[in-house]
Amino acid sequence: MIEDIEEKPQAEESKPTLKWKDRYKIRLFRGIILDLKDRLPLYWSDWTDALNYRVIPATILTFFTNIFPAIAFAQDMFDKTDNSYGVNEVLLSSALAGIVFGIFGGQPLTIVGVTGPITIFNYTVYEIMKPHDIPYFPFMFWIAIWGMIFHFIISITNCVSALRFVTQFPCDIFGLFINVVYLQKGVQILTRQFKPEDNGASGFASCTLAISMGVLGFAGNCFNETKYFNHHIRQFIVDYTTPLAMVFFSGFIHFGGYLNNVEFERLPITKSFHPTSRLHWIDVTGISVGSIFLALPFGIILAILFYFDHSISALMAQDSKFKLKKPAAFHYDLFLLGIVTGIAGVLGIPCPNGLIPQAPLHTESLVVRNRANVILGTVEQRFTNTVQGLMLLGTMTRPLLVCLGLIPQCVLAGLFFIMGAKGLHGNVIINRIRFIFSQDHSSDLASVPKKKLYLFICFSLIGFVAEFGIVNTKGAIGFPLVLLLSVIGTFWFKWIFPKEELDILDGPVAHDNTLKNL
Repeated sequence: MIEDIEEKPQAEESKPTLKWKDRYKIRLFRGIILDLKDRLPLYWSDWTDALNYRVIPATILTFFTNIFPAIAFAQDMFDKTDNSYGVNEVLLSSALAGIVFGIFGGQPLTIVGVTGPITIFNYTVYEIMKPHDIPYFPFMFWIAIWGMIFHFIISITNCVSALRFVTQFPCDIFGLFINVVYLQKGVQILTRQFKPEDNGASGFASCTLAISMGVLGFAGNCFNETKYFNHHIRQFIVDYTTPLAMVFFSGFIHFGGYLNNVEFERLPITKSFHPTSRLHWIDVTGISVGSIFLALPFGIILAILFYFDHSISALMAQDSKFKLKKPAAFHYDLFLLGIVTGIAGVLGIPCPNGLIPQAPLHTESLVVRNRANVILGTVEQRFTNTVQGLMLLGTMTRPLLVCLGLIPQCVLAGLFFIMGAKGLHGNVIINRIRFIFSQDHSSDLASVPKKKLYLFICFSLIGFVAEFGIVNTKGAIGFPLVLLLSVIGTFWFKWIFPKEELDILDGPVAHDNTLKNL
């Protein structure tokens, strides 16, 4: 025992004498290794824990909330890239991501697919490259390869650990931004329904149907907050309102009467398992060496975008309110996302990453509540993510593609209204604005001076306006920079707000157990 005591200080003193290279080698892959050590022993339970009723409504909801926004983003890219991307490319990308992250992901609760920011990135690159006559798909392939390389670098060097500085502030802003974008997307879809030849009848009918669906869907999703019926019936209504609303309003256009005189625009479809604009594999050699290195800065931007977008999505899916018990795997998941990014580049499909609000909605759909609507825990498993990915892949078959082609575009707008409104209803920034006009003295916000509360809300709204503004300009490709600034801005809060106020207004996104490897 004495010898041991005497040797310990010597061992501690010897640590600084390690060469810099040796110390650096020891730390490489450290985050990935810790993630795997935490998650691998739980892998079997990730499947057995799926023997719970909650996975059924969660799988159905996740499928609907993933596929239809993806189709809308496919339409955007189809229109703005001269028909380069279509429905099949987006479906394959989302299916690939769901299956890979469901089976191999460190945190299978994070839903991965085609997002709005990557859609903007893809057609912005197209607009930049088109005047220079650079082949689009070979260029996107090299962007994906560079992006994959930087994903690996970020993960292997443990740079993912910088996520420990991400607080609720940037996540709340990003959540508000995504929800408003979904409402905007719904309006954009409806503006395309007006036709001069029918004096706007199809546009008016589409707006009426979409708004009705949005109101009904929002009311159904908030039914747990009412006192009607018992707990089980209320939960059933919440679980199935969105898919049933889509089925009902898709059939509503066939109810007859004046609706027979209205021509509703349907969702666009293509041949099953067939590229939209290509007949063969991408010719990656059909591009100059200079163009390959020109793709490098775009690959860096892609990696930065996914670093923030996917990580914030994962953080929101593992919010402390869900009371998760299993650990996270941020380092490993970003490494896996790099592999998926490379595969997407080879296949010529959009690169997928973490989805908001789908990822937190997925976790919320797996929450187990008591009769008082208090969260008891969450069903943490791999079944829902994997199966919804397989369902997306199955949708590319001809019979299901034909079924997709029967759905009116206004129903898609209604889904955007449901998701956007539901997200805004639970958004922290919106709830704080609501608090200002309420007389709720039981809230923790009541202990924060009004001037400080107003100031913090102003900071949040400035961040939202910056994010929303840049994606509606030609500088949309700089969106990751705005995300980064929203994180950096929180470093100055400690000089503006006392700690007791900051503990209420801002704080860690997830539980310590989730963030421990960071």
